[in-house]
Amino acid sequence: MKNYLLFSSVLAPLAISSTACSSTEKTEKTSKPNVIVILADDLGYGDVSAYGSKTISTPNIDKLANGGVCFTDGHATSATSTPSRYAMFTGSYPWKNKNAKILPGDAPLLIDTAQFTMPKMFRNAGYTTAAIGKWHLGMGSGNPDWNKRVTPGANEIGFDYSCLIAATNDRVPTVYVENGTVVGLDPEDPIQVSYEKNFEGEPTAIDHPEMLKMHWAHGHNNSIVNGIPRIGYMKGGEKAKWVDEDMADYFVGKVMNFIDENKEKPFFLYYGLHQPHVPRAPHQRFAGKTTMGPRGDAIIEADWCVGQLIEKLEKEGV
Repeated sequence: MKNYLLFSSVLAPLAISSTACSSTEKTEKTSKPNVIVILADDLGYGDVSAYGSKTISTPNIDKLANGGVCFTDGHATSATSTPSRYAMFTGSYPWKNKNAKILPGDAPLLIDTAQFTMPKMFRNAGYTTAAIGKWHLGMGSGNPDWNKRVTPGANEIGFDYSCLIAATNDRVPTVYVENGTVVGLDPEDPIQVSYEKNFEGEPTAIDHPEMLKMHWAHGHNNSIVNGIPRIGYMKGGEKAKWVDEDMADYFVGKVMNFIDENKEKPFFLYYGLHQPHVPRAPHQRFAGKTTMGPRGDAIIEADWCVGQLIEKLEKEGV
């Protein structure tokens, strides 16, 4: 089956479209191509070797570029996280929605469930749809109870399956949400989230800098999770909290599972990479492997994620 992969960045006018076909694919008239959109935040035009970077090697993203089309004149509806995703999924300019701005982690779902969306379009055409990775479009109806199923969310705007981080990897809640439910939550240790004030007795980056493994900056000075200062306050949910250094492997695993379960039928996959968005805490396999510090290391980790996806598609012949 034919696959269409689009790799794009929120920050830079960078887009790569690649087409891959298996030797046993049906004719184009009778086959529905799989469609995969890979979206990265804060990745600049000059960060990818396919676009001329001499300091970082991104062989897997380059493979997409060499097998497809590189766009060199791109225009973004918005160069920030939430509004760019809103535009991509709805086809509407974000400035038409006053709430289409960078959202906190407890924001309600930004997209109206009655609105026609990209995943709904694919689902109506017979595709199985999935959203995996960075979301940042809100969940629930505002100030959600993370100890129950949070709805509406990605599933209510057209995705059959979702496994996401609610906002960004620098914001609370620092948990994975699968089909609206927090993964691994202990009901005896409920999650509490606030973007207004801290919970009594909970350490913050300002009060306890000795607990940090990286310095805080630009308002990342609230709750501390995994030694990393966050935006927003969180209490509880200890068993459900992610480990930043393992996030790439976690989401790659979810992508692999989705392909395994849907390789015999057409699918649409949105894969929101968490790298190189801050806090940039790559796995030790990538830490220190570039000359550009944590950001460079995060970029090669993102490239590895793309490589794992390509390898899986080739292996399965989908």
